[in-house]
Order: sequence, then structure tokens, then C-alpha cells
Amino acid sequence: MPSPPQPALKPSTATPFLFPQTQSTVLPDPSHFFSPNLLTTPLPTNSFFQNFVLKNGDQPEYFHPYQIKSSSSTLTISYPSRFFNSAFLYQIFIADLTISASQNSNSQETHKISSFNDLSVTLDFPSPISASFSSRTKYTIKLNNNQTWLIYTSSPIDLTSSSLSLITSGGFSGIIRIAILPDSDPQYEATLDQFSSCYPVSGEAVFTKPFSLEYKWEKKGWGDLLMLAHPLHLQLLSGDDCDVTILEDFKFKSIDGDLVGVVGHSWVLKPDPVSVTWHSTRGIKEDSYAEIISALRKDVEALNSTPITTTSSYFYGKLIARAARLALIAEEVAYLDVIPAIRKYLKDTIEPWLDGSFNGNGFLYDRKWGGIVTKQGATDSGADFGFGIYNDHHYHLGYFLYAISVLAKIDPAWGRKYRPQAYSLAADFLNVGRRSNSHYPRLRCFDLYKLHSWAGGLTEFADGRNQESTSEAVNAYYSAALMGLAYGDTHLVATGSMLAALEIQAAQTWWHVREGDSMYGEDFTRENRLVGVLWATKRDSGLWFAPPEWKECRLGIQLLPILPISEVLFSDVGFVRDLVKWTLPALSRDGVGEGWKGFVYSLEGIYNKEGALQKIRNLNGYDDGNSLTNLLWWIHSRGEEGKEFEAGGNVCWFRHYH
Repeated sequence: MPSPPQPALKPSTATPFLFPQTQSTVLPDPSHFFSPNLLTTPLPTNSFFQNFVLKNGDQPEYFHPYQIKSSSSTLTISYPSRFFNSAFLYQIFIADLTISASQNSNSQETHKISSFNDLSVTLDFPSPISASFSSRTKYTIKLNNNQTWLIYTSSPIDLTSSSLSLITSGGFSGIIRIAILPDSDPQYEATLDQFSSCYPVSGEAVFTKPFSLEYKWEKKGWGDLLMLAHPLHLQLLSGDDCDVTILEDFKFKSIDGDLVGVVGHSWVLKPDPVSVTWHSTRGIKEDSYAEIISALRKDVEALNSTPITTTSSYFYGKLIARAARLALIAEEVAYLDVIPAIRKYLKDTIEPWLDGSFNGNGFLYDRKWGGIVTKQGATDSGADFGFGIYNDHHYHLGYFLYAISVLAKIDPAWGRKYRPQAYSLAADFLNVGRRSNSHYPRLRCFDLYKLHSWAGGLTEFADGRNQESTSEAVNAYYSAALMGLAYGDTHLVATGSMLAALEIQAAQTWWHVREGDSMYGEDFTRENRLVGVLWATKRDSGLWFAPPEWKECRLGIQLLPILPISEVLFSDVGFVRDLVKWTLPALSRDGVGEGWKGFVYSLEGIYNKEGALQKIRNLNGYDDGNSLTNLLWWIHSRGEEGKEFEAGGNVCWFRHYH
């Protein structure tokens, strides 16, 4: 049966709101690599085949467990080896097998993307492809690097070897499947033989119900479908909801951990549910109100005396989200006197971005790729951290959605007025619909195979896509869920909560490095408790803005902004202790910013409330998206010391409420 249609984000009117259109001078031309039939619909800007559509289209992409390069009518396959030391690890692309076009083709011609969906892409080549490798349907190729490759064909094919490195075929029409044989193991070969006659032609990810994601692979041939699952898939696979068999001993190496065979054409993935709430989940004892209110009054008074001067969509978003936090904290400590001032501040600062009256920047719509860009970003690819070439959209817009959600909560009339603009901002990165008339691609940043977001946008990198701050990604989906709460939109609450839950578990799987883990190699694991920038084929201890030694920045960028959802992201108290212990020595370095110290002390407060509270009281500065009020709220909402215990690696709490 076909999967049921999935609703897109629904605006409040029949015609979705669009920001004014612009003609970007910095975006690449998608017509070079996308077939004409695709150019009338929004196009992905963080896809798993991104490098195939940028510049010359010839940088490798990572399709687990292979890196694949498409260049000049050739397709090159690598089963990459890995290099690691204490600072980074990366996969090494070596051209193991190359499939090339007929010799009389124009070698300058390249591929076109003719179709794609959540889990598959189709490349068309301008010339027929010949297998560069008898009339049989299975072949074994042994390379001088000790690799063994298996080739399966849907019908007999004649392969002849004209040299040590070149195998050619005559004309052939059909399906060719190629697989590495790990360790040249005959048991692996028997498994590959068993499932060689069934192959996938496409794959969709379907949001079936809250906290449930189903992979539906379309298959051809006969027999059962064999695919590979990464470690997070294996955590989430629900045997109760789908008929799959996990082949525990059938493993391929990958930078993301061992990939394990899964037999079955439908997978159901169920992350641990998260509860999206406006306020802290444990509450604050009334005897802590006074200290928070004292800081709150000062922070609210300062809103008017320190107007926003930045025109950066990122830094502006952080500042309005910071102010919105003050309103929710005021609700929680029952000090409503300050809310009118916060409401006025939010209206004055948010409206200009939504109605186009902001001086110096603003949101515009780009029809070429289908999405929101900024006025500065439309003519400068470096402005707004590359927002105009689709970098960091979930980061920037997540902060705006947070502030908009809070304002819609405390001023419902304002919320109704600006609902169309709010939904347009959310749809830019959170559209889950498949309608052909949509103005935005499906899930711009979120990777439905890796189960986390990417931030890089339309920038070609040899290491593929990348993401630095997992916590800002969590904030984006959490804020979208809050917007659903503000507008009574249960679909948006469910979608935002689901993606926040997946982003959290992905961060805990691939960014949080635990002592004794084997995924990343002994040297890297010993020296690092966090990945700085995670790339498709690389793990880096450095940040875009800081060297590896600045551990406080690495911790901070994986924690900010501090929110109720932050305690879910850092729910493993044992890991938090190790992380803070690893980070604290870096604070003795000259020039460490007070704002970064605040994030370290916040995590320390999870297990050492009183000690962290004293350190926070002594700070004389805060991150531009943070405040003393927010830090005090966080520490005082940690519950009573000694009332938490660890179970199964996760923290459980005896809750108390005021």
C-alpha cells in the first residue's frame, strides 16, 4: 500500500505567506546537475548527495559503507580506511573500483540527478556506463591491496581482463550490484550470495505516529532485502513493530561505528520520547525565588538600556531568544510584573523582521532553490555565517521561533496576527510534506538516515557535510514544538518533539565521547569527551572558531542555549561529571571568556549544585544568548542534591514541585 500523505506545516490562510522574493547573486545554479523536471520544485540544500550538485560535482559522497565519486562519466567506489590520532580522525578515499563510460563519450559531460527521495538518489549519465571489470552473473575481483569485491549482475555478462587493472565488458542492459567482501570472509560471501537477488530502488522515511519513524524500502528482484544499519538505528529499531532480522555477525566498518546487516524492507525506529515544556520539569522551590527575581528585574531593566545593534540574523536571534527566556522564568517564579516590559521588547524587536521594516537586513525568499535567505546573504555568501547559501538555517531560525513562540504565548492576539510569517520561518527547515506546490524542500537540515541535522548548506567540502552545535539543532526542533504548543497545533508539536528526540540521541551517540568507547579509536577517545565539528567522513576536535585546547568552547557550543530540554540532552550524570572534569583545567588559561565559564558551571550544577551556584554568582559576564537570570533558574531547578541516582547510564530523578 502507498504510504499516507504527510501534511506540511499548515499556515493560517489558504495561501502560505512568502517573504519578498530576491534574485541571489551568490547561489549556485541548480540546473547544472538537476534534471529540468526537478527545477520547478524546491531543492535540497543539505542532502546526502550534496557534493554531487556543487561546483564540478566531483567530490566524493559517503553512502555507508562506501564513498562514491562521480566525475566525467565515471563512478568511483571506495571502501575507505580510517586514520586517527588524538586530535581528529577521518576516512581515506582511495579509488578501489571505477566504472567508466564508453570510450567515445565526451569525458567532460557529467551526471544529472533525475530523481531522489529520503533515502535514495538516481544519477543519469550522458553516455552508457560499461562495467570496467564467461557469461556468468557473479564475479570475484581480488585487488592488490588485499580487498575482495563481488559483482552480481541481473543477467549474464561477458567480462574480459585486458590488463592487470582494467576489466571490460561488451554491451549490457540490466542491474549490476557491487559489494566489498569484508576481510575476504567466506561467511560474509554466503550472506551476500543469499540476498543478492533482491535490491532496493528507493526508500522513504514516514512519520507514522508520535515518536515513530518508518523506513519503507521499495525493492525489486526476489527474496528478502538486506540493508545496513548504523549504531543509532540498532538502538531505535523496534522488533515489535516491524518484521526485521538483525544479522549481528554481518558487519562493515564505518566512521560512524560498525554497520550491521538488517533483513527486511520496513524498519520502524522509535526514539525515547521527550516532553516539550515551557518551564523546568522539576520546578523551583519558593525559597529560591528571591535570588532569581533580583536578577530578573535587573536583566529586564537592561533590555531597554541596551538596544540591539547587530544586524546579524544569528546574533540577533540569540538576543531575542534570551529575552524570551526571561518571560518564561518570570512565569515560573510567579513574578509577572516584568512581563509587559518583555512583551513590548519582543514585539519591537521581532516585528521588523517579519514585516520587512528592519534596517540593514531581513528575510527574503529565493525561488531558485526554494527557501529563505537574508538581505545581506543574498549578495554576500559570507554574511550571516552563510545563511544566504543555506548554512545554519535551523540555528538562526530556531532562535527566532523560540522568541516568536513565547511572544505568541503571552500575547495571543499578536500570535494570531503574525502566524503566517511564523509558519513560513518554520517551514523553511521543518517542512515534512511532499506536496509538489510546496515552497520549501522536505526537512532542509535533518538527515533521515543519519538521524541528525547538518549545517553546511551549499558549500562543497572534501569531508562532506558538517555540524558543530548539536544543542542549537535541538533548540530548533524544540522551539518548533513550542510554537505548536502556542498555536494549538498538535502536528507541529509531534514533529518538533520527534526530531528533537532524534537529534538528542544522535548527539549522545556521535558527539558525546565516553571513556572506553571503541567507535573512534583509542587515541581520540582518550583525549576527547566531545567532538567539535562532526563531518560526514571526519571527526574534528577543533571548532570553526576555536582550537582543540579551548575545551570550554567545545562544551559551551554543545550546550547553548540553556533550556528545559538541555537536561534531556545531558541526562547521563556520569558522562556529565567526566565532561566537566575534562573541561575545568582549560578555565585556568588566560583570556577565557566569562560566558564560556557559565556553561561549564551549568553542567557542574547537575551533580554539584551548591558549588556551581557559588561560581555562577561570581561571574561578571555572560554569553550573549544567556543571562544571570537564566543561569540561576537552571541551577535552582536542578532539584535537591543527593536526590538523583543513575540507572542504566541515564539519570532518574525524584521530582518535587512547588
